[in-house]
Amino acid sequence: MKAYLKLFLVFYALGVFTHHLFAERLNILFIVSEDNGPELGCYGAPVRTPHLDRLAEEGTLFWNAYVAQAGCSQSRAAFLTGLYPHQNGQIGLATWKYRMFSARIPNVVRTLKEAGYRTGIIGKLHVNPESAFPFDYKAIPSANFSRKAMGGYSKFAQQFIASSKRPFFLQVNYPDAHRPFIKSVEGLPKEPLEPLDVDALPFIGINHPELRQQSADYYNCMMRLDSYVGDLLRVLDESGKSSQTLVVYIGDHGADVMRGKRTSYEGGVRVPMIIRWPGSQGGQLRKELVSLLDLYPTFCEIAKTKVPSNLAGRTLKPLLYGKTPPWRKYLFTEFHLHSNHNPWPQRTVRDERYKLIFNPLAGQVNPGYEFTMSKKFFHASEGELLSHASDSVLAAYKLMRKPPMYELYDLNKDPHEFNNIFDDVEHDKTRTKLISELKKWQLETGDALTSPETARRLFDLVTRAGTVKRKALDYSFMNSDN
Repeated sequence: MKAYLKLFLVFYALGVFTHHLFAERLNILFIVSEDNGPELGCYGAPVRTPHLDRLAEEGTLFWNAYVAQAGCSQSRAAFLTGLYPHQNGQIGLATWKYRMFSARIPNVVRTLKEAGYRTGIIGKLHVNPESAFPFDYKAIPSANFSRKAMGGYSKFAQQFIASSKRPFFLQVNYPDAHRPFIKSVEGLPKEPLEPLDVDALPFIGINHPELRQQSADYYNCMMRLDSYVGDLLRVLDESGKSSQTLVVYIGDHGADVMRGKRTSYEGGVRVPMIIRWPGSQGGQLRKELVSLLDLYPTFCEIAKTKVPSNLAGRTLKPLLYGKTPPWRKYLFTEFHLHSNHNPWPQRTVRDERYKLIFNPLAGQVNPGYEFTMSKKFFHASEGELLSHASDSVLAAYKLMRKPPMYELYDLNKDPHEFNNIFDDVEHDKTRTKLISELKKWQLETGDALTSPETARRLFDLVTRAGTVKRKALDYSFMNSDN
């Protein structure tokens, strides 16, 4: 009898310990939208996004948040592993058989699962190999670009949130605002915008009627997204777990328009990031340079678990709590390719004011330019679209088509990067410093793209493979561990 009593007491104590361990740790609701930059009301865009605006009022809005690479699979693999694409290997789209160098690379899902979290995903993962991410729960695995049965996202979330007393990590991936830019889905948004209501997205620089139409419907996608996020947050509130849940909202990269997605310009790499951490300082607007790579160490801190030693980011908790710790002075992004249509290796670095873009294949035509300006995206011809551009914007498009080795922009005076000032004598000190910092970062992160020869090798490999989804390519030479 005494043995049974001892056994009971052991299990009781273990249960109490486990309950307190879990009770101390916040749940994590991680919301990811697709193909959109910070085009929200709280970021100053001409759209109505009341739910995300309220989330920003209750939490922290990061003004200068950046992806690692402006591509779907590449960005998602980066924020889930806390590594740049050149480190984890997901340098192109998963649908084109690009994949991480190894399934054994630590990632958010495995780390939180090992820490006792119940993990779930609603919407597509879009990273290879999928087996590297051991989610306990999966729903709506398709891309769902046709926006079918959108009510299922909050319905499945409700089921998942209520399914366990353990702390949870739930990633909800919405298809808006991916192309096609659908004006209305099931009556959302309730008051869609028309072309005469808006100008074209400002970083496009061309206010052509067709671009106003596309921008209006892109904004309609953003307003519809806001409605879905509102449904999701209502489900969280009704569960009674809102006060114990960290809520993170991000876009995976910029809009799929000219000078957006598949580029290293601000329209491609700058994204919205809003975080509500229960008990932290609300109503903040932070302008520090932050990366989506900072999310992994932040999640580790939430889970009270060890941070993998090789992560490129750092926890955001001090910023969320209103502190002003020493922070990064330089932020880096990169590009390799998206599909095989558009290989164009690039590296970028920015400081508080200036941004440098390195084009190792300078002097040749960027295939990404031709891809985006093709009839795939626009009814009007390239010439017709460019006929509406000012001289400075026209020069920017000409430069984008055949870039020089370096581009330098003053983001204070020229936030949309239309005026390359690299050759201006007055900026000699700035460009020298940024080039030095970029090379330093490449060495520190094991970046194989330190010379034009490596960029040429990757470009030739992808070009020879062609634009048919045939087989996986051997690009292991990009792995510095080889």
